[in-house]
Amino acid sequence: MTVTVIIAEAVDEALLPFPASPDAHLTDPLTRATLRVQSHMLTATRAFLTARGFQELLPPIIGPVTDPGIRGSKQVDVDFYGHKYKMMTSAILYKQASLLAFDKIFYIAPNVRLEPLETAVTHRHLAEFHQIDVEIRDARREDAMALAEQLVSHVVGEVLATMPAELDLLGRDADALREVLVGAFGRVGHQQATAELIGLGHPQDPAAEIDWQAEEIVSARADRPFFITDYPKGSRGFYDKENAEQPGVLRNFDLIAPEGYGELASGSEREHDYATLVTRMRETGENPAKYGWYLDLARRGIPASSGFGIGLERFTRYVTGRQAAWQASAYPKLPGVVSA
Repeated sequence: MTVTVIIAEAVDEALLPFPASPDAHLTDPLTRATLRVQSHMLTATRAFLTARGFQELLPPIIGPVTDPGIRGSKQVDVDFYGHKYKMMTSAILYKQASLLAFDKIFYIAPNVRLEPLETAVTHRHLAEFHQIDVEIRDARREDAMALAEQLVSHVVGEVLATMPAELDLLGRDADALREVLVGAFGRVGHQQATAELIGLGHPQDPAAEIDWQAEEIVSARADRPFFITDYPKGSRGFYDKENAEQPGVLRNFDLIAPEGYGELASGSEREHDYATLVTRMRETGENPAKYGWYLDLARRGIPASSGFGIGLERFTRYVTGRQAAWQASAYPKLPGVVSA
């Protein structure tokens, strides 16, 4: 018999009822409707991107290094024939490398992050999840933002048009979801967002990423998706390109869902210059020696690019109106919860 075990009392108090076994979750009519919607979302995503010349690739699951910019999460080590490899927390480095083969690529990428226990109560964090990962050669940040907006709008429109029965069963407010389709997404700079949060009484650090509680605050105040741009240098990974005209500001963005659902996607214009990458690694406390294969490619020349990753379970949660991201996974792995 499979048993779910909570290993942190603080987590236990704030969790939604978590299934005690896989069959309890998989046979739930709401789970089945959610997963049907998710499957259709993936079909719509693939159709949208391939129609625009994107090549789908299968991402690596393990590698000698992975994305270090993971907000306090821990990476998972595996023994690869006597060498310490990492399970992917994000395939960003491989996305850049893949542009040596194709100009436009995407993955449906599995990721594993041992999130801090306190994130189990955010309803947005999973220890195992998937991303719709997209990268475009010789593109600017604005190109990636425009594509993310078009992709989200297309997928939402497809679900609204073809799956009304599932949305009705799930109790999703279709009128609220249609707000995605009424025009361009809003944009706000990190500096302005921080000032507004402080004005609302939330102690957001101006030099840091928008924290989880702050994301929920700004999300709950919106009725349509919007972008937060221009995070300060030092708040994100070494691969986010610095704005040459605004030193200390990164050419990046987050896409925030409305209605309190929080962040859907993160993206940026990428740094690809070898010397700058080494400097940025050192500035962020990373040891360049760990990134040998990646820096060797950068020395020989990797393309300029921009891209983003959309959290699939978060996106599904938003579209279906579920309370938590784990409800959008067939076999959910929640921080602090030992389960199937």
